[in-house]
Amino acid sequence: MTTRVTLANWQDPPFNRWAFQHVRELVPSARIGRGTGFGRRLPRDEQDLGGIAFRYQGSELTVAELLAQTCTDAFMVLHRGRVAAEQYFNGMGPDTPHLLMSVSKSITSTVAGILAGRGVLDVSAEAAAIAPELAGTSFAGATVADLLDMRAGTRFSEDYADLAADVRTYEQVYLWRPRDGGQVAARDAVEYFAALRNDGPHGGPFRYRSILTDVLALVVERAAGARLSDLIAREIWQPMGAEFDAEITVDACGNPMADGGISATLRDVARFGQLFADHGVIGQRQVVPGWWIDDTVRGAPDGAAAFAAGDNPPGFPPGAHYRNCWWVPDPRLPFFYASGINGQHVFIHVPTGTVVVKLSTWPVALDRRLAGLTTAGVLAIAAALGAGDLAAARLAGAGPLAGAVPLASPGPLASPSPSARGSRRGAAARRCRRLRRRPSRSSTARPGRAGRPRTRRVRRPCLVGRRARGTRRRTGR
Repeated sequence: MTTRVTLANWQDPPFNRWAFQHVRELVPSARIGRGTGFGRRLPRDEQDLGGIAFRYQGSELTVAELLAQTCTDAFMVLHRGRVAAEQYFNGMGPDTPHLLMSVSKSITSTVAGILAGRGVLDVSAEAAAIAPELAGTSFAGATVADLLDMRAGTRFSEDYADLAADVRTYEQVYLWRPRDGGQVAARDAVEYFAALRNDGPHGGPFRYRSILTDVLALVVERAAGARLSDLIAREIWQPMGAEFDAEITVDACGNPMADGGISATLRDVARFGQLFADHGVIGQRQVVPGWWIDDTVRGAPDGAAAFAAGDNPPGFPPGAHYRNCWWVPDPRLPFFYASGINGQHVFIHVPTGTVVVKLSTWPVALDRRLAGLTTAGVLAIAAALGAGDLAAARLAGAGPLAGAVPLASPGPLASPSPSARGSRRGAAARRCRRLRRRPSRSSTARPGRAGRPRTRRVRRPCLVGRRARGTRRRTGR
């Protein structure tokens, strides 16, 4: 087996453990500049959150065990704008950009919201009226809102396990995979958009298709007259006081992969999440329109019905929806999040003022158990910080935090049989043995700045499906 990271294997384990921190060395990328001056300071009030206990699928575990068992690369918790926890794993550090996958969608949609707030972009308008390249294509008649809410009628397979699926073959256009010589003929993304066909009406039920965010990026660029990388820099990264530049992958003609190509540092992703927790305000400046965030949480009038009638991922409660490229499992709290494959998450728990960012390299694109486990841990953290009693959370665990079950937990997997658990555990153990064999390719990390607050870097193997050494398994009743 090759031990070299290549364009053909960089998304696969164990190579993704290195590659997700070095994307610009593999795929052409555009810079998202942070501007000049110092980054906006994140005040610190660090606390030991590792001992917080919670239940998931009948077992009790701690936040520390969660991080060890889910291929974590970086983890940050902000509570009311202050850093409560910041940890790095797998060789990552404060200055390391990490691939965000579909968290990129939420950043792209935020640019759309800012432009809408200025009257530069009308989300009720037809996309083809703004981007002439879409006229006469299958996107004729689709509104900008259809793109934002994944409700266009576009036929596009999102099966990540199938290398012949659209979501994998279009990666050749975006230079994420080598060309295979025949399956994809489009020269760039815009040509690829024109070749797509519909299998349903625009404005129909929710169906998750990543390509819609790339079409949204084209519309946003035409509305603003600027490249997406420059728009993110100008409208988000610089106003929020980013500490480091970010980057986004581009195709041969410079078109951005808006649906999953952004890489950024942990702290800057946390700053982005805090922007939504603070209702779009930084200092005295309204960066993101408050009404846009309210609309995201509230959803379209028929958003919940469209969500239930469409893909309807298992485990979401009634009233959940997808709006403006954000998942909203509980609009009443509210609690919502941005999510990307292989374990990228930005959670916003508004009642407790908690923002949790977790960057990971799961060995598979989608894993309902790992996603549910992560959400359960986040809700436990929010509950503990909201109650202001971490000692009780660590000691009581399954008592006051018994309600910290994942809102998006997978129903069919909620009570696996003992044989299924054993089979999954064995498969996960084999995956982790492969993950610990790191690729031989190395890279010099970018130098950091002097005077940074002390952070904790932890090097440990990914323990998907296994207990961390020295920990005791807890089983719920």
